[in-house]
Amino acid sequence: MILVLVCGGLFVFFVKGLYLLPDKVCEGSVQRDVVIRTLPRARAADEWSDHRGRGTDFMFGCRVSTSGDSILSGSVNLRESSKDAWERFYGGDPSTRVVRTSAGRVAALAQLDDDGVASVYVPCTPKDAGETSGPRALVADVDVVGKSRASGGDRRQDLTDFAYQLTRHAYVLAGCEGPNDLPGQLPRYGDH
Repeated sequence: MILVLVCGGLFVFFVKGLYLLPDKVCEGSVQRDVVIRTLPRARAADEWSDHRGRGTDFMFGCRVSTSGDSILSGSVNLRESSKDAWERFYGGDPSTRVVRTSAGRVAALAQLDDDGVASVYVPCTPKDAGETSGPRALVADVDVVGKSRASGGDRRQDLTDFAYQLTRHAYVLAGCEGPNDLPGQLPRYGDH
């Protein structure tokens, strides 16, 4: 019995970090479970998030880091970009292979050759839009620096989930016009 208590205490001491984060991180936008599936166990974990700017200067960012030097970070920016231009930027090079998923006007992709990069595209016209020459969208970029608990397809899916949850929150913060009819979750890459 004492051995079980000691082992349990050591487990909690050395791996509790991610479990001590709030249920939702990044200003309440991302489920902690997504972070736990992505980052390795660690003694301590910390999160930071910030948003600033209006119109084309809008940016929302979040970072979760562990005592093991792993960092899951993402940023959402309002950009002048069509969906085609976004896809060409992330997967237009013939040597870059990507997986894609979409739901309505929302699109996501993750690079196959570098399973540490995912992006989400959501059209957005903020109320204080100003003059532009083309379509605007919230574009999320997410990656992991250091070790990750997940790998391959699981890691790509977790990064995409992180990016999409950030983007849903950014849609409100950026003051995008029209109803917030974004789906609760994107289809899984394996469903396509």
